[in-house]
Amino acid sequence: MLDIYTVSFFGHREVEHFLYVEKQIERIIKELLATKEYVEFLIGRNGEFDQMVSSAIRRVKGKYRNDNSCHTLVLPYETAEYRNNRQSFENYYDNIDIFENSDNTHYKAVFQKRNREMIDRSDLTVFYLERRFGGAYQTFEYARKQKKEMILISNEDNDFTEKCTTKN
Repeated sequence: MLDIYTVSFFGHREVEHFLYVEKQIERIIKELLATKEYVEFLIGRNGEFDQMVSSAIRRVKGKYRNDNSCHTLVLPYETAEYRNNRQSFENYYDNIDIFENSDNTHYKAVFQKRNREMIDRSDLTVFYLERRFGGAYQTFEYARKQKKEMILISNEDNDFTEKCTTKN
């Protein structure tokens, strides 16, 4: 039976140190592809960080190894962008999951519900954090309470990394 290792990525919408963060993401992806039998990458599509991670996944898979992973977009609900561009989405991502538990949930709250489901499905969570507020930080706190294995990426000059415990 195939051993599937699931990894989810979360970060702030805007990336302040793009090249540094991108290099860290590429290194993590390359290591996972080299050391795991099969990797499922879970990613949203809500800002620069998500777009950077998706591009890095595609680039690293194409350059190093493309036979042991799946790049999955997890949408909080079916968006107009997705409906109007379904074929483009299906060409870019290996799988597209639409969060099914969004009924009767405020459209802003559904993102946190989706993020928690991604955390619950994951063996590893990768975070890009520069501050202690916002959706990415709330998701980080949830993952920490769930005692998930985490990797925290932060600006080289930011003391946030030292102040956050990523292993419980």
